Order: sequence, then C-alpha cells, then structure tokens
Amino acid sequence: MRILVVEDDDRVARGLVTALRHAGYDVHRVGTVVDALSAPPVDVVLLDMGLPDGDGIEVLRRLRRDSGTAVIAVTARGEERDRVLGLRTGADDYVVKPFGTAELLARIEAVLRRTRAARAEVVDAEVVQVGPLRLDSATRAVSVDGRELALTRKEFDLLALLAARPGQVVSRDLIMDQVWQASWEAPTRTLDTHVAALRGKLGGQVRIETVRGVGYRLVG
Repeated sequence: MRILVVEDDDRVARGLVTALRHAGYDVHRVGTVVDALSAPPVDVVLLDMGLPDGDGIEVLRRLRRDSGTAVIAVTARGEERDRVLGLRTGADDYVVKPFGTAELLARIEAVLRRTRAARAEVVDAEVVQVGPLRLDSATRAVSVDGRELALTRKEFDLLALLAARPGQVVSRDLIMDQVWQASWEAPTRTLDTHVAALRGKLGGQVRIETVRGVGYRLVG
C-alpha cells in the first residue's frame, strides 16, 4: 500500500515516514500544495491542512474532484468548525496533532477497509436500473425506456447519487458535498437549477421528488 505524506514540518514528516515504513507501507513525502497535486497515485493521503504555498482544503477539494483516493487530514487545526469543514469537504478521517502512532495506523487501516468496500460496491453496481431509468456509471450513459439522455457532467453525478438510493431521501448537504464538493456554508441555488433541468430531461417517467426542508428522492 502506498501512502503520500503531505507535511511541511521536517521533524513531523520524518517521524511519520519512519513509522509508516516500519509498518510496511510504501511512503512518499512532499511539503507543498504544488507537489501534493502532482504526486503519483497512492492509496492514502495524510494531509496537513496548513501548507506554505496554500491551504490543505484546496488540495482536498482537488483530490475529491479528480480521484477517489482516501484522505486523512493530519493537522493542528482542532476546532470543531475546522473538523466539520474538513470532513464535509471530503476527508475520510480527521486526526488532530499531537497524536499517537498506534492510533494513526489504526485509522489508516480503517479507512483502507472502508475504501476497499466502497470500491467493491461501485464495481458491483456499475449499471443501476430504477424503473425505466438505466444508468451506466462506467460509460456515463443514461437512458429512459431506451431513449438516450444527454446530460451534463454534474447532472449525471447528481442523478447517479439519487439512483444509488432509489426511494430514499438524499439530503441537500450530502448532495452538495458529493456532487459539488462544497462546504455546508455554500449556496445551493445551483442544486435547484440542476434538479429542474433533470426533471425536464427525464420527462416525468422517472420522478425526482422534493422533500421540503430535507432534500430529494428518485422514484421510478
């Protein structure tokens, strides 16, 4: 398993790298936003949120937009608002400095287990059928009763999220987090616009119902 340590403090980085290699991981360390975003693919990123050339939140947003790599924030920012922002932006876990090596290793193992399980579910559910709706996540093709729909990238991502939970209410916060990687403070008017566009393209054969004050659900 490959781990990327994004940490600008040499002393902290040396300790992390030594402990991780001793545990059997293949470790690569960088200390800047630029190097973090250009690093080769890994299984887990340990991300310091305060970097000399930018904020770790931006790295987290980019990683969530471009890959499914597991990310654990490892940072001195321990305030509740910082933890909430990090987790809502897409961190799989959040560890506040100082921390114990044994605890960090246990959290890495837990994140890897969840990531492997999630990937297995995605592979098993590449094609989702909800009533007349057929959605293929591998080819990003969508059809209703055999009629192909032309969707934008965000429309597809939104529909895929709802289709993965047919009949269940999906909260606005979760949609904004998963589809737009936006924090809980972000405006959600764009979500309403995309839902309206999807309803028009689905043509009423598959319904996106509004659950007032909560979110949306897909009904076939």
